[in-house]
Amino acid sequence: MSQVFSEETHRNLLARIPHCTGREVADWLRTVHEGPALRFEERVSWLRHEHNLAYGHAKAIIHEYDLRRAARKLL
Repeated sequence: MSQVFSEETHRNLLARIPHCTGREVADWLRTVHEGPALRFEERVSWLRHEHNLAYGHAKAIIHEYDLRRAARKLL
């Protein structure tokens, strides 16, 4: 079962991603967009294994990608 992060934890993880990975969140979101079309946990696993990310960072990136994608659909 996957962990559920609070909004605060999610924001904290996103804030640390550039320092921990050397890449901005926007770069990671582009990587996800250009990557394979998979389900949530499969995309998390893909980021972890293809890009050597920690689980929490990978999950935060995928969650943020899904949030932004959903927000675009509402406009």
